[in-house]
Order: sequence, then structure tokens, then C-alpha cells
Amino acid sequence: MKEQNSIPTSKVERATKFVQTGAKIGGNYIKHYAKKAFNPDLTRDQLNEDNSKDVYDTLSQLKGSALKVAQMLSQDKNMLPQAYVDKFTMAQYSAPPLSYPLVVKTFQKYFGKSPESLFDTFERNAANAASIGQVHKATKDGKTYAVKIQYPGVAESVSSDLKLVKPFALRLMNMKEKDLDIYMDEVESKLIEETDYELELRRSNEISKQCAHITGLVFPNYYPEYSSKRILTMDWLEGFHMKEFLAKNPSQEIRNQIGQLLWDFYDFQMHQLRTVHADPHPGNFLMRMDGTLGVIDFGCVKEIPEEFYNEYFKLLNKELFDDKTVLLETFERLNFFDAEDTPLQREIFFDLFCEMTRLLGLPFHGETFDFSDDSYFTRIYEFGEHIGQVKEIKDARQARGSRHGIYINRTYFGLYNLLNQLGATVRTKSYGEVPIEA
Repeated sequence: MKEQNSIPTSKVERATKFVQTGAKIGGNYIKHYAKKAFNPDLTRDQLNEDNSKDVYDTLSQLKGSALKVAQMLSQDKNMLPQAYVDKFTMAQYSAPPLSYPLVVKTFQKYFGKSPESLFDTFERNAANAASIGQVHKATKDGKTYAVKIQYPGVAESVSSDLKLVKPFALRLMNMKEKDLDIYMDEVESKLIEETDYELELRRSNEISKQCAHITGLVFPNYYPEYSSKRILTMDWLEGFHMKEFLAKNPSQEIRNQIGQLLWDFYDFQMHQLRTVHADPHPGNFLMRMDGTLGVIDFGCVKEIPEEFYNEYFKLLNKELFDDKTVLLETFERLNFFDAEDTPLQREIFFDLFCEMTRLLGLPFHGETFDFSDDSYFTRIYEFGEHIGQVKEIKDARQARGSRHGIYINRTYFGLYNLLNQLGATVRTKSYGEVPIEA
């Protein structure tokens, strides 16, 4: 992959990139409608392909929070056309890497020396490159390290980048600006945390120690002496990302074993730690043919408030749906309704939320669940499409749900998708269950 020699860091440079991309997209639409004039049956597939390429090319040059948001969107297959999902998925671990001189510049800034002076060997080509940083392989005194280097200017541009993304989000989510701001504030706070590698180092050590009892999970050690606010050094773990792992045709037993590790890892964090690794995309896990699983990134961590926890996880109890009064009160406390809703809207939203929570909670309703069942995911996607067509939802542009649900929902969607890709059947008996009367 071609290396990138510079990153636009000023607000003007980054805004200019967005404007240029907007112009390209406008040109793509002109070409599309010109072709459609001669071929009325022409679909939007090529238009989506062209637009997704132009958007991704720009975001991959900018790196940082704009590319991270694209990565987040790629995990929800209901949110974007497939062409965008395919392109934005690349942001998980295969974005264009920075050139080596920029890597050296970062080391000089934080350590006063080059990577070769700090380590015995340091591979100039990045092993992986994602939205916020890239990873290089290094050795010292016989040990092999993974050194994560943050892209220049990423931390400083989070707020301004999200302001540039905001108009797109308003159109995409059909939401009032004041309501969207609630969610944007949550996303911004998490993205700022992700750029603080000192915070990540502390959280990585804490959570990996707390989860060390789960046999089969493998966590790297972290090295403060080779780390800083923008550089993070850990053990190099061997293993394969999802696509590479599946290409090796692992047995169903191994798929199930790794799937169970993923489930237990997240379930323990949710119900015991109330602090969770909230970025479950394939780039953050290394799968091994012996059925063990490496966890390599704790940049995005969500702390779950007690009050939200009690209400949210109550919805996973299928017996709750037998008591409409308690269910309605739970929806109220989770901000599923708005003061401006009409009685008809409340009734429609109540029915939709019931169906949604039943569907998403289905894996919790038995002892085991087969995530290889594509029909289950088809139902989720079809339900998402159905919601998008409901007139009352289109007309009601209020925010729905607690801001804390953004990353918890994202975590479960990401986990479900990982397990689906693995084709795993797992035991879903939970570490904790919130009683209905709580």
C-alpha cells in the first residue's frame, strides 16, 4: 500500500479536503443522472461505489476522528449502502500508512531519539495502519514489541473534524441539531480519550488483569518506559485477524471456542466490571488456530453508569415483555420517548421498541445461540429498513435513547457481527441478570 508523506493538520487544510470531496461527489451525481437519462433502469450501485471511494480516499488521508467515525458506521450494515460498508471497513486495520520520516519525527518529539536508537531493530514499514495510529514491529534484548504510533495532529483535530462531519450526520440520522449534539458530545469524549495513549496504557493494564482468569484470552504486557502520550509499546502477539483466520479453514470446534472467549470477555466486563472494551471490530483481535484469542487494543473504553445498567439490561430479560406497565416505565427511563410525541406516536414507538428489544435480546433468551444463523441477521437488517420507512419515525426528529446506549449498542452489534463471521455457537448464560423489579 502506498505510504502517506504528510497529513493535513490545520483546520483550513482539513476543511478544504472536505470541500474538495463534496465537489467530487457532486460530479458523480451529475454523471449518474446524465447516464440515467438514457437508461431509466440504472441503479445507484455505481454512484455509491464512486462516492464511497472518494469519501474513503479523503478520510484515509485525513486520518483521525473522521476516519474513525467511518469505521464505526461500517459496523452497522443498516446505516449505509454496502459500497460504503465495504470501503469503510478498510479503516479497521488497512488504512494507508504514514511514511517513515514522519514516524521518526514523532519519536524525536517524545523521546529525543530515533526508533533505531531506542530499539535494537525497528521495521520501517507499518505492520498495520488504522484510523488513529499505525503499528510497527520492533525488538530489544531478545523481546519483540508492537509499537503503536499516533498520526500527527489527530488529537488536536477531533473537535473540528466532528464539526465537519456533523452536517452529514444530520442528514444521515434525520435528527434535530440539539438532539444530535447529545450524541456527538459522547462520541467526541470517547475519541479524545482514544488519542491519549497514557490513558490507554493504564486501562489496558487494569482490564487485562481483571480478565486474566478467562482461560484462552491472551493480553500483551505494556511498557511505560517505551511509551508516551502518542506512542504505546506492548508485546508483539502472534495471530490472525478475522479474514486471515477464516481463510485457514479452522474447525467448527475452534470457531466456537474463540466465539465463546469473545462472549465471555464482553459479558464479564459488562456485568462485573461495568467497564467495557467498546470497539469490537476485527482489527482489535488476533485469532489463533489453537483456539486462543489475543486482545490488542483498549483505546475505546466505556464506563457504564449504574442507573443506566439497571434499566438497559432489564430489557434482556424476556419475561419483562409480559408486563407492559414495567416495560413502558423502562422505556421512559431510557429516554425512548419524547415529551413532544403524540399519543399515536407513543403507541407506534412502543410497538417498534418492543420488537427491536425482543429481536436484539434473542441471543440471551436461551442457554446457547447459533450466530451462524444468517436469517437472524437478515431479520435485524430488514427490521432496520422497516424502521427507516415508518412515516412517524421520519417525521419525529427527536433523539431516542440514552447517550450511554451509543457505545453499549455499538459493542453488542460489533460482538454479534464478529460471532456471525466466525459462524460460532456460544453459551450465552450471563454473568449477571438484572431482575425485572430492579
